[in-house]
This record gives sequence, structure tokens and C-alpha cells, in this order.
Amino acid sequence: MKTITRKSIARECAYIALAVALVTVSAWISVPVGAVPVTLQTFAVCFIGALFGWKRGIFAILVYVFMGLLGIPVFAGFKAGAAALFGPTGGYIFGFFFAALMPALAKLIPVKRKAARCALFYAANILGLAACYLFGTVWFVLMYQCTVGYALALCVLPFLLPDAVKLLVAALLAVRLERYI
Repeated sequence: MKTITRKSIARECAYIALAVALVTVSAWISVPVGAVPVTLQTFAVCFIGALFGWKRGIFAILVYVFMGLLGIPVFAGFKAGAAALFGPTGGYIFGFFFAALMPALAKLIPVKRKAARCALFYAANILGLAACYLFGTVWFVLMYQCTVGYALALCVLPFLLPDAVKLLVAALLAVRLERYI
């Protein structure tokens, strides 16, 4: 049985705090485009899942959401509180759990070659983001009582290309940095 030392607890807390800070800062880097802003959050969420694994990644997203719910302005546009979390883009925030989980689970697959590992993370990032898009779009449709086509045109299609690039960078960086974690 593995014992938990103060040093390992401190290290775990530091990793989670680093992940929460990364998601928070990435939310603040925002370009408003309609109802859903373009941020670096998708990059950060997929990156922390791939780099830190599922326990740290999911816990970091949980802490991030809880901080926002408490009123700390961690969401895009420096928003916070229940109104921001349960507003039209709230589904995408809750979808971050899926976006972090998929690359985190891919981390468990023993692939040694860096190129193959990067491709694995990229594919997992795409699956995770697709789940995030699905969750967020359904939420948006229910909030606005609009058609799925309208929600996709507003909340998904404009973000496909930028998110594809962000997910690739997240996969490349995770493969490059995971040996240090």
C-alpha cells in the first residue's frame, strides 16, 4: 500500500492549482463572437487532461467550476456566479469535464512513440471536444428554444478550425511535457 506523504500532497495540490490557473487565464483570453466567445479554454482543458491525467484533470475542472459558482470571476469575460454557469454557455463549461476526461483516459494507453502518442492525444482531444460541443449545444438549444441548426451555426461551426489548431497544440505540448510530470 502506497503511503501519502506531505510532499506528494503538496505536489498534487500544486498540479491542480496550476491546472485551474491555466484554465482561468485561458478563459480571460477571449474574443467575443456572438453568444459564445472564442477563448483558449478548449486548449487548456484538453491539455490538462492529457498532461495531468484523469484524477487531476477532473478535479481541476471541478475546482474551476466551483470557484466560478462561488463568484470568483474565472469564466470567459471575467464572469462568475450561477447566472454565468447556468446561462447559455454553461453547457460548454460543464462539457469541459468530457473534454478533459477523453485525453486523460488516452494517457492510460501505453504508446511509447511520440508521434503515435501525439496522434492518440489529438484523437482523444477531438472526441472530448465533440462531447463538449454536444453537451453545450443541447444546453444552448434548451436555453434559447432554438433549432439545432441555429445552435450549431452559432456555437460550433465558427469554432471548428480554431479548436482543431488548439487541440493539436495541446496534444503536442502534452507529449513534450508529460515526462516532467
